[in-house]
Amino acid sequence: MDFTSTSKDALLFDAARKGDSAYLSQLIAEGIDLNQQDARGSTALILACYDDHFEAAQTLITAKADVNLADFGGNTALMGVSFKGHEAVAKLLIDNGADLNLQNGNGGTALMFATLFGRNNLVKLLIESGADPSIRDQRGLSALDLAHQQGNTEAVSYFK
Repeated sequence: MDFTSTSKDALLFDAARKGDSAYLSQLIAEGIDLNQQDARGSTALILACYDDHFEAAQTLITAKADVNLADFGGNTALMGVSFKGHEAVAKLLIDNGADLNLQNGNGGTALMFATLFGRNNLVKLLIESGADPSIRDQRGLSALDLAHQQGNTEAVSYFK
C-alpha cells in the first residue's frame, strides 16, 4: 500500500496510542521521523508512554526517539507518566536519559506532577533518581510544598 507522508504520520501517532510495537517497527524501518509532533505537540513517545505502552515506548527509544522532547505546553513523556503513575515506563525513561528537572510552561516538573496526583511510588523513584525537589513552579511552590498542602505525609517522608 502506498501512503502519503501525512497519512504515515497519522499512522505513527495511532500506533503509539495503541501500543502497536510491530507497526511502529515497520514505520521505523521505513525511516519515519520519530520526533515529529502532532497538532498538540505530542510525539509518538509521549503518546505511548502516557498510555502505559512499555514495549512501544522501548521500541521508540531504541530507535532514538528523543526522551526529552516536550509538547507545546512543555510537557515531556516523563511528566505524563508521573501524572498517570506508570512506574515501569518512568524507569525506562529515566534509564534512557530523561531529564528529571525539566519544567513545563507553568514551571511544573515530573516530581511536581507525581506529588500533586499522589503517585507516591513515583515521588520516591524520582527523588532517588536525582530529581531536584527545590525547583519552584510559577506560583513559587516546590514539590514538597505541594505534598504539605495535600497532607501527603508519605510523599513528605521521601523528601528527607
